[in-house]
Amino acid sequence: MTTQVDLNLDLDDIQGNVIKGYGHYGFPVARYVFFQITSHEGGRNFVKGIIPLVTTGIPWPDLTKTPPVATNIAFTFEGLRQLEVPEETLQGFPDEFSMGMKARRAILGDVGPNHFVRWDPIWDNEHEGPQNVHVIVTIDGKTEADLEKRYQEIQEILAKGYGVKQLSGHRGQGREDLRYQPAAAIVPTKEFIGYPGGKEHFGYSDGISTTYFRGCGEDPRKVIGAGKPTKGDPATPEGWKPLEAGEFIFGHPDEAFEYPEAPGPPLFSKNGTYMVYRKLHENVGSFNSYMEAEGAKFPGGKEALMAKFAGRWRNGAPLVTFPTEESANRFVGRLAALQQRIWDGTASATERTEFDKLSLQLVAYDYDDDADGAKCPFSAHIRRANPRSALRFGNREAFPDTPSALSDRRRILRRGLPYGHVEDPTRDDGDHGVVMMIINADLSRQFEFVQQQWFNFGNDFRQSNDKDPLLGNHGINHDSRAKGRMIIEGDAKTGAPPYFCSGMPTLVETRGGDYFFVPSLTCLRMIALGIIDPT
Repeated sequence: MTTQVDLNLDLDDIQGNVIKGYGHYGFPVARYVFFQITSHEGGRNFVKGIIPLVTTGIPWPDLTKTPPVATNIAFTFEGLRQLEVPEETLQGFPDEFSMGMKARRAILGDVGPNHFVRWDPIWDNEHEGPQNVHVIVTIDGKTEADLEKRYQEIQEILAKGYGVKQLSGHRGQGREDLRYQPAAAIVPTKEFIGYPGGKEHFGYSDGISTTYFRGCGEDPRKVIGAGKPTKGDPATPEGWKPLEAGEFIFGHPDEAFEYPEAPGPPLFSKNGTYMVYRKLHENVGSFNSYMEAEGAKFPGGKEALMAKFAGRWRNGAPLVTFPTEESANRFVGRLAALQQRIWDGTASATERTEFDKLSLQLVAYDYDDDADGAKCPFSAHIRRANPRSALRFGNREAFPDTPSALSDRRRILRRGLPYGHVEDPTRDDGDHGVVMMIINADLSRQFEFVQQQWFNFGNDFRQSNDKDPLLGNHGINHDSRAKGRMIIEGDAKTGAPPYFCSGMPTLVETRGGDYFFVPSLTCLRMIALGIIDPT
């Protein structure tokens, strides 16, 4: 299929990780490398050396001709200061960016088990002040060999003696001094058969949902389930249309038909955005023990309980479309069989068409037919992360043409991969989890709002103070004070009563992160040359 491109977006000026989720393009491994700038001029020379390696957002319509590796770069507020970005431009950034993630911990729920004293050493976890991290360079590749080759190219730039120091201090493999954060997709095992694709350490299929925005250059059919639902709009017969690019990229109109606030001059910020880097540790032992104990009491058993927590069965089938385990397994079994035939090159044209149609059922759903949460609980993770039109609570008269109006301005682009290996599934220690990289044009309105109001508070979902069961901060792990709660709604049609989960421990803990500015290619060249004129 020919890729359609909205020419209003300069895709060759936008960094590739903003436009593309590399995992969907066959890049299952990554390295995230961090640097500190010790010399203003040397830092600019380092940026100049990296620019030729930077991957842009130009579409890859033929997946057989993608490059072996992708590379991108971004900067913290302190990093931009060290690069001598003019003070007037720096003052144009919002407070949340200049403060950094550590200082925003009360808003983000980074207290208790998430407090920065428990973060990896690279994040200067003994001090509250500005961090040493100034630059992140992300490397995504098809193989470890591809990563190593690009990593060595960056080492050669570093060896030229520029005033830039690579930072160590990532935890992993029993160490605390790794020189970069490795990450890799988890391939399903024969013991857990699900939709062929990446998993995360709790066993859920991962990376299913994407976000589709105007001008992204993706296959137009991918807007279904990934854009915004538009019930009653005759111009969108499929029921979905793209989000506006300004929700994610500076210099373009957003959902309010306004340009997102950005620092000047216009050439500095246009086609740039913010990236949230967040290393999240998964407490696999606590997850497994809680599911075993509570699943023994829950109607439907452990797998059904895990599905209620996430909003999807672990094989990826969404509860709102496949409310029973049998229907989910039958659907995913057929989908996996078709995918295997496509990989083998034996699929017929009819089977390829069937696969395309079935794949849409993973994402092409809304909650209008589940307004009471009987299928997918109000507190389920995917319902909190992207409520679609669920915040109308069945009131079809509210925003009839834009049913997702209350959530469209909270959408984000999710990037990143799992990291580490689980050696003992009965324990929480070790170093394994997910590196989340979130792209948005407004840190406060998008990422911070979702993290605070939707993950660590429940009022928008009529759940009082109940948190997201998977990502919420429920308190100190292995502590009798852990008091996480979740209501699993009953079903009036069948007479099934609601079920109350209590005593839930914190299942996911923060292990580091910060806010980064992702410049356009034009801005990178301005930074490298030191020619930013804020007037």
